[in-house]
Amino acid sequence: MAGLTNLHEILGALRPSVRTGRFVVVSSPTPPDVDAQARIVEEEGTTLILTQDAADAAGLPYDAVFGWITLQVHSSLESVGITSAVSTALARVGISCNVLAGFYHDHLLVPVDDVDEAVDVLGGLS
Repeated sequence: MAGLTNLHEILGALRPSVRTGRFVVVSSPTPPDVDAQARIVEEEGTTLILTQDAADAAGLPYDAVFGWITLQVHSSLESVGITSAVSTALARVGISCNVLAGFYHDHLLVPVDDVDEAVDVLGGLS
């Protein structure tokens, strides 16, 4: 099933939802054997998105703790402007976000203390 490409339609259907848990980002030249929520392989090392509990149990260091927001709209990987619209709206209120694009949905990692405000901001984009 093809995702939406029209930015107006995408923003009207964002439906942000919060994934339960607290998440961290770690990097390692040799990825540890842990249950990762996401994995990105880069030349410098492998970046893992883990629950905070998994990182703590494995003794992995991290710099910040994030909430995970999933945009429930199925946007096309070829759509234009969604990352810009979302990150700009959050930046206007001082909320940082890191975007992960899945096949069906875009996912945002925002500081855990800013999750509720971020959902409110995103809900206002429709």
